[in-house]
Amino acid sequence: MDLDAYLLVHQSQWARLEELAGRRRLTGEEADELLDLYQRVSTHLSVVRSASPDPSVVAYLSSVLARARIASSGARTSTWADLGGFFTRTFPAALYRTRRWWVTTALGSIVLAALVTWWGLDNPEVWTSRMTPAEIEAYVGTDFENYYSEFPHAEFGTLVWVNNARVAALCIALGVLGLPVLYVLASNVVNVGVAAALMITSDRAGLFFGLILPHGLLELTAVFVAAGVGLRLFWSWVEPGPMGRLESFAREGRTAIAVALGLVVVLLVSGAIEGFVTPSDLPTWARITIGVVAEVLFLAYVFVVGRAAVREGVTGDVLARDAGDTAPVTAA
Repeated sequence: MDLDAYLLVHQSQWARLEELAGRRRLTGEEADELLDLYQRVSTHLSVVRSASPDPSVVAYLSSVLARARIASSGARTSTWADLGGFFTRTFPAALYRTRRWWVTTALGSIVLAALVTWWGLDNPEVWTSRMTPAEIEAYVGTDFENYYSEFPHAEFGTLVWVNNARVAALCIALGVLGLPVLYVLASNVVNVGVAAALMITSDRAGLFFGLILPHGLLELTAVFVAAGVGLRLFWSWVEPGPMGRLESFAREGRTAIAVALGLVVVLLVSGAIEGFVTPSDLPTWARITIGVVAEVLFLAYVFVVGRAAVREGVTGDVLARDAGDTAPVTAA
């Protein structure tokens, strides 16, 4: 094919499409013309690619077609309404729809933590074999409590927020493999159980729960949610149901991303509680009450707002217009 001749014949159409794609408003006739030219130029691009793939021409036509596609479908920008819709519909719906996974994960983790604590109380060699008497005394006497006040409140809250967000993101990211999620979760739960056993043995149970519960209720719930969603992501390709494996995994993957983004805010709240409330001079009952209120509000958010969103048909997945196209599957 003579590329120069081809350019000479069709260049006016390409220029017209580029002109229409650059306009902010189109009349009805211009919109029809844009769609017609879009189809024609798409064919021209295919011809150039197959017969004479000049890189500059291919890049130019691809750019023009991309702008024409945006112009024909309408460009979308994020707005405050989108953000509000995410936190009032998408995120709570995703939490509610995956509730069986993360509630089961939470209950299993609590049972494991209780068993580790009970085992640690009967087997003090768990820590005596790893810590000297002086280290144990320092830990239960000052170190455990000082951990929450050795840094400025804002700095400490930021540190724990980043760390907890990393753990939650790790649980979701490793969800594709399944077992690593259980390992990360079990490691954190066992550490909590061992620390509880050590503090209880040293008659510091009141201090332990007084410092853990204010922020720990919401913080651990967020970690359990992340682990449950990660395991749901794993199961989506193991047992996809009526969907194809890729379609099922893509759907749950998009939902997992929504949950991960929402948990950033949840963990920001728990981080603020850990940074400002846990080390404060408030009475223990007041600090624990704040933690309980935060947990109750989160559960109400899931089971009231999330349930209502699901009843309206929200799944926690992105809207169909944002999900992209899927390849048609031939019926068997």
